[in-house]
Amino acid sequence: MEELIAQLGNATFENYVGLESGYTEMAYQLSAHVLTLGYAVMLAGLLFFVLTMNTVKRKFRISNVLSVVVMVSAFLLLLVQQQNWLSAFQYDTSTATYMLSSTDPGDLFNNGYRYLNWLIDVPMLLFQILFVVTLTTSSFSSVRNQFWFSGTGMILTGYAGQYYEVTDPTLYFIWGTISTLFFFHILYVMKQVIDQGKEGAPAKAQQYLGSIWTLFLFTWMLYPGAYLMPYLFSFSAEPALSEAAVVGRHMTYTVADIGSKVIYGIFLTLAAQEMSKAEGYDWETMGEDATAA
Repeated sequence: MEELIAQLGNATFENYVGLESGYTEMAYQLSAHVLTLGYAVMLAGLLFFVLTMNTVKRKFRISNVLSVVVMVSAFLLLLVQQQNWLSAFQYDTSTATYMLSSTDPGDLFNNGYRYLNWLIDVPMLLFQILFVVTLTTSSFSSVRNQFWFSGTGMILTGYAGQYYEVTDPTLYFIWGTISTLFFFHILYVMKQVIDQGKEGAPAKAQQYLGSIWTLFLFTWMLYPGAYLMPYLFSFSAEPALSEAAVVGRHMTYTVADIGSKVIYGIFLTLAAQEMSKAEGYDWETMGEDATAA
């Protein structure tokens, strides 16, 4: 391990696997395909949110606008992430595996692209729901500021921690713990927002908001799991330099991103549609006249 650390330093463990043992054809291609699925779904989500913009009353449309911003950001940065994976490893005929192409820092696989994407998307995702629900006891500006502070803090501390996942497990877990504290604060505030949003909302909208909480809780819990993936596979103080852990991380992050961005946005749109109907704006019956409201 010391020899590998001397060559790669604070690179993420995906590079260590690529340098030590490489990736089988299945592991390499599966990772590439999962990463491709991630940005392809974001592009599909972009089309959905653009096309459904006028199906909700004007005051709710900012939620769709924010979904569009999230989709564009996620599509571009996940596309870069996939291209980064393809360029970081190349097929070695002598071992029949995909090995790390170079130990030059600029050529390594870098999960930082994901964190950059989240730094843009997480505040947007958290702000979105505030333009759909009506807060009964909390202040809009207070909730918005809490979302921004904890969302940004969670991403930045997670970003710092991932650089130590191989070289310094202590720092890795310290940064991860701080990030998790921000994460739990977000969950607490989101639960308050959803509970308040249900008050006075149409029955179907309440159902969608309940589904959003379940989805939010499930998908956001996947992120700490993906962060810890090297150690979930090792059961020791050292990370598992295992291709299974790498593929597992790619899959977990992709499922979490699709659920927390695309499906979350769809549920918000459906809730906004029901609230719009309750206020007399029914796009299903208004037809072309709906765009004028």
